[in-house]
Amino acid sequence: MSRRFRIAILSDVHYAGPTEKAEGDDYEHRVIENSLLRFALRQYRSNIWLRYPLQQNGQLHRFIADVPEVDYAIANGDYSCNTAAVGLSADGAMESASECIRKLREKFGARIRLSFGDHELGKLRLMGTRGGLRLESWRRGIQTLGIQPFWKIELGNYVLFNCTSTIIALPLFASDMLPAERSAWENLREEHFTEVRAAFAGLHPDQRVLFFCHDPTALPFLWRDEIIRPKISQIEQTIIGHLHSNLYLRASQTLSGLPVMGFFGHSIRRMSVAVNEARHWKPFRVRLCPSLAGIELLNDGGYYTVELDDEPNSGARFVFHPLKR
Repeated sequence: MSRRFRIAILSDVHYAGPTEKAEGDDYEHRVIENSLLRFALRQYRSNIWLRYPLQQNGQLHRFIADVPEVDYAIANGDYSCNTAAVGLSADGAMESASECIRKLREKFGARIRLSFGDHELGKLRLMGTRGGLRLESWRRGIQTLGIQPFWKIELGNYVLFNCTSTIIALPLFASDMLPAERSAWENLREEHFTEVRAAFAGLHPDQRVLFFCHDPTALPFLWRDEIIRPKISQIEQTIIGHLHSNLYLRASQTLSGLPVMGFFGHSIRRMSVAVNEARHWKPFRVRLCPSLAGIELLNDGGYYTVELDDEPNSGARFVFHPLKR
């Protein structure tokens, strides 16, 4: 008799503790000196992305109240708002992420699996040169918060495992690293790539995979690996986050192959590289788990549940649960 399992999936909570809330919702654009860029970013954030990014804690509370009973819950990264842009090395982001993860553990206990997002590790801001990767963020995430760079769950014929997308896509974050920390990051990448590669290499022919990768920018790096690529056909779905809305997923897929833009700063270049290589996402069978809040334009946030059983011809059944603001 087959066994049925139910999994809850959430991503991009962006919880704001007291310190990050005190930064104010204009924290990102008010520091931009160029008035035209400042105006453009403010309009984009207010009308398309999210007008009040530090006021969305209620979405986590709605999720906790709404989610049905599950065997496991998977959080696909980005627990804080990362207002300082240096990840968990900033006390404000650490406070926010700690509060978010505490609430998730209170709900799910040992059934929760936590992945790193880019907000945990830090990155340069969209405009300007503030922020970046910090090794202290990596240490705090693992040692203090218990975030796992790699985890694996076997449920019947299904194998669920993750990767840390920033580490896999590290070559695109060269400008985000401190020179003194570069070699340590590169060593971490080699170690992490080895364990992800081993997970793919160890798959039995009859096993199916649900793969969790916060930022799809990492997928082309995995696709190019000679050991991983032959196993990609066993991926039933790759669950990504980071993009917040299917609007951005569709746009990335439509614009795939566009030239890389190297003239608007490091962050724009990194995003344009991701779009340029989005054609390599297709073999991974990507499914976006939106942020809990969605985007301002569409109010399309929510989470997924997925039901699995180990009968050979039964696929994973995904159900999206909207959480309107």
